[in-house]
Amino acid sequence: MKKNLLKTVLFGALAASVTLGSCSKDSGNPGAVVPPEEKPTDNRWITLTAALKLTNDGDGNGGTMAYAISPEQAIDPAFELDVFNGKGLKFDSPRTSRIQASADGKFLYDIQYTGTDGGIFQKYAVNGAEKYVKSGNEVNAAVILGTSPRWVKSAEGIGIGVSATTLTSFTGTFPAVTFGNIKSTATVASINLDNPSILNTASFTIPFTDEQLAQGYSIGRIDVPIINQAKNKVYIGCNISKVNPKGTPSQNQETGVVSWPSDAANIAGTVTLVVDYPSFKNPKLIWSTQSKYGNNGYRTMTQYIAEDGHVYQSTGANTTSYPHILRIDKNTNDYDNSYVFDLSKALGVSGLAGIKAWKYLGQGKAFVLYDIDKKGGYLALIDLNAKTATKIATEYESKLNFDQQQSIAQVGDNVYVPLTPISEAGNVFVYNWKTGKLTKGAKLLNGTGHRYIGAY
Repeated sequence: MKKNLLKTVLFGALAASVTLGSCSKDSGNPGAVVPPEEKPTDNRWITLTAALKLTNDGDGNGGTMAYAISPEQAIDPAFELDVFNGKGLKFDSPRTSRIQASADGKFLYDIQYTGTDGGIFQKYAVNGAEKYVKSGNEVNAAVILGTSPRWVKSAEGIGIGVSATTLTSFTGTFPAVTFGNIKSTATVASINLDNPSILNTASFTIPFTDEQLAQGYSIGRIDVPIINQAKNKVYIGCNISKVNPKGTPSQNQETGVVSWPSDAANIAGTVTLVVDYPSFKNPKLIWSTQSKYGNNGYRTMTQYIAEDGHVYQSTGANTTSYPHILRIDKNTNDYDNSYVFDLSKALGVSGLAGIKAWKYLGQGKAFVLYDIDKKGGYLALIDLNAKTATKIATEYESKLNFDQQQSIAQVGDNVYVPLTPISEAGNVFVYNWKTGKLTKGAKLLNGTGHRYIGAY
């Protein structure tokens, strides 16, 4: 399959936020029949995903495997799984893409990341073990989002993909150049996950003020868009950047690109891009004074809506500091700058390399995976209201890091997380967040350079 699925769509229509139709793999044939919607079984499955090595151990660039087990199998230490030995589904994406799932675990969603078919959206019905059946249309999002899209399930039944580009302007000829600004452009697309199709698209300049542009601000990566409780706004995480316009510029000898030195230490705060939903109009930047690093995550969700309707948002997934959770007020659609949850402070430890993955559970509680620089990967239950944290000890923690982690599963009162050191066997750990009981469940065999990265 090649990316000819939406070949008649003009990218220039993005600015007008036009609606695009979906199309099947065979849409080039007018007489083709769209495949029927495949139905999953009635069972509640927990999909485990694992990242394959490509070049270096743990790089996660060799693709993704998936295998579905029951909650009973997950908590059973006698159950053994070797997904690297001919079992499981290997997703079409040649690299580790961002798998998403319906709340009941009955469907998985994927947009292929890089490769010939990068940008192709696929939906799978989950029927246990390696029985994943493609369901509905395959949709080409590459024409809008490129072949390496960043996207998440933004609300049940709705996915949103985003991308950003930057363009630096200056006057003069290197080395006698004067900084102008860095223009940041965002592209957004929404996808109907129930009946796979593209619903809407938009492209716009990210609205920094003239003063902020002159100070060297830009956004080169946006991610993890979430639809608010009122269903009228989308909050999009940003990797905020700043250069020093008065610093000494450099020029890439191969490309000729001129750049200025980073001024990250003087970034004013964490930034979220807010747009209207479903129109994607009226872009606005909101700023937190409580944290200074990006909230764009890496391969995991960083934003959740709690029962109070506010959005809780983690920062620092890609850094060695700022392990914060911030709050966006549901009434103002702006940061509540009176609120910050500091994981370092709550745990009483230093050297945290960020919140690598987390999941809001309910009643103000959340389950957190965090790294400590050069010391391992750890689990904790946190209370966002009391601003406390309880470490959950595991035997593998000194051998873990969660830089590839994607998803944590929750079924009822139980949380499911697969823990495997790179190249080593591990287990599914099941944590009852109401009682605090941790169970070492199913054994997960491993292969050289690989590891498990998610549960759905």
